[in-house]
Amino acid sequence: MALVLHTYKGNKGANKALIAAEYAGVKIEEASDFQMGVTNKSPEFLKMNPIGKVPVLETPEGAIFESNAIARYVSRKNGENSLNGSSLIDYAHIEQWIDFASLEIDTHMLKWFAPRLGFAPFSAPAEEAAISALKRGLEALNTHLASNTYLVGHSVTLADIVTICNLNLGFATVMTKKFTSAFPHVERYFWTMVNQPNFKKVLGDAKQTEAVPPVPSKKAPQPAKPKEEPKKAAPVAEAPKPAEEEEAPKPKAKNPLDLLPPSPMVLDDWKRLYSNTKSNFREVAIKGFWDMYDPEGYSLWFCDYKYNDENMVSFVTLNKVGGFLQRMDLARKYSFGKMLICGSEGPYKVKGLWLFRGPEIPKFIMDEVYDMELYEWTKVDISDEAQKERVSQMIEDAEPFEGEALLDAKCFK
Repeated sequence: MALVLHTYKGNKGANKALIAAEYAGVKIEEASDFQMGVTNKSPEFLKMNPIGKVPVLETPEGAIFESNAIARYVSRKNGENSLNGSSLIDYAHIEQWIDFASLEIDTHMLKWFAPRLGFAPFSAPAEEAAISALKRGLEALNTHLASNTYLVGHSVTLADIVTICNLNLGFATVMTKKFTSAFPHVERYFWTMVNQPNFKKVLGDAKQTEAVPPVPSKKAPQPAKPKEEPKKAAPVAEAPKPAEEEEAPKPKAKNPLDLLPPSPMVLDDWKRLYSNTKSNFREVAIKGFWDMYDPEGYSLWFCDYKYNDENMVSFVTLNKVGGFLQRMDLARKYSFGKMLICGSEGPYKVKGLWLFRGPEIPKFIMDEVYDMELYEWTKVDISDEAQKERVSQMIEDAEPFEGEALLDAKCFK
């Protein structure tokens, strides 16, 4: 049985496998009768992927779904090759960049792209957060590519294939030249790779969009009015307003937090102090925090994960916390956070400390970030010295914390 790829034409996830197949010398047949919205809802397809998503690769040993997993399988189908590196450290770096391309590029790019094309509800704050997060990812990628032609080693690897397929969708839809010009090494890398024969055979001639798609109109279509018989000596009607005047965009609503009275605590100053303190952390950073802290303009909150008994696997728990922090991107301007994963073995305990602008947890965060309801939130009473000391310990990643080793400590700033 040949390898059969079930997908629609142009799917970026499928392109990863098809490009990998070109490099690895693997033959893949594309299902000719696939119809999105029909085939993927059939009982036969749902046996291969119960969620009904594409792509799916049908193999003699069984079906595979999830595009990165399919690409990994294809890259190894004919034995190990340069797509997977020449050493264990190469392999680890390839996996690192595959995850990076998915979590730091693709995730945020889709949050920008999907609402603009009507595939998801549009939210200006969410888009702003997605673009900001995407820029951070591209800045990191740009720095790496300043001294590297490829992501790993001196030839194309699976990391390049996955990254370019993700970038290609962004270049084609929302990442204009004006946007990407801030990342010249990423631009050079992208155009070099998409013009490699094996990439071009699958992707065709890559093109960059000239404009970001407009936000879909929320106006419902007006029902057609019945025609009226012409009336004699009708009064001259007032000239209609120009269309552009009727459609003038409303000014962007301000975040309620921007309307709060000014605070003597400047959040960026604290984040800078936290990042730049390399020694004497208690004496410099912690003391500086309490000197800066404004209980009128900000509030501190402890959070504890409600379902710690589920946290039996370390990397799953770490990914869970990482996903939460990604979804908090929309709050970056108004918050600072520390998340501690405690324990030397499962079940791991997830505990957090958050600093928010304003006296309460901002409503837009509670509305937009579904993870918030997975935690118990307790406002810190800074008049209680024990709670105040707990805040200090969480900021400095004190170990052991409450009698347990730290598996990891993550900072949101």
